[in-house]
Amino acid sequence: MSHRVGFRFLQNFRTAFRHSPPTVRQNALRGSRSQSTDASAASAEKPQNVLVKLWNSPVGLKTVHFWAPIMKWGLVLAGISDMMRPAEKLSLTQNLALMATGAIWTRWCFIIKPRNLLLAAVNFFLACVGTTQVTRIFLYERRKRHGSSKEAAKDISNETKESAKQVVDKVEGAVKSS
Repeated sequence: MSHRVGFRFLQNFRTAFRHSPPTVRQNALRGSRSQSTDASAASAEKPQNVLVKLWNSPVGLKTVHFWAPIMKWGLVLAGISDMMRPAEKLSLTQNLALMATGAIWTRWCFIIKPRNLLLAAVNFFLACVGTTQVTRIFLYERRKRHGSSKEAAKDISNETKESAKQVVDKVEGAVKSS
């Protein structure tokens, strides 16, 4: 037995990939219309190895349904790394695009067949990162317009008090008129 890790891995899992049961199409090409009781039927009853299931899955390792979400995690990681950047250096249009893309494709991942939960997860986190960055940009712009954050808080409280007074005046006017 070799001491190389890759070779040992290949030797251990070679049998899992070597003998796969024939498909219905292969049986039809051979001319057999009924199930046979040979080794392929016995192997179909035996539970499959986890790696074989992952390999043969419609969203498995050999499909774009697996590798596209893996590559898209790079966008999520880039968005998370932008949390360290000041808000004035962030692009509003870029983060709006990330937010919208993540939201739209998260929904779409549950509609398409095969349903791809890995792609749905990466798009959900992409929408979360985009939303966080857009919120940071809007808060920065508001703070820049109103001066310091204390002044912005005072403006918000004054706006709330004024709108509450208007509601009270409308209610009092309606009560007096009736």
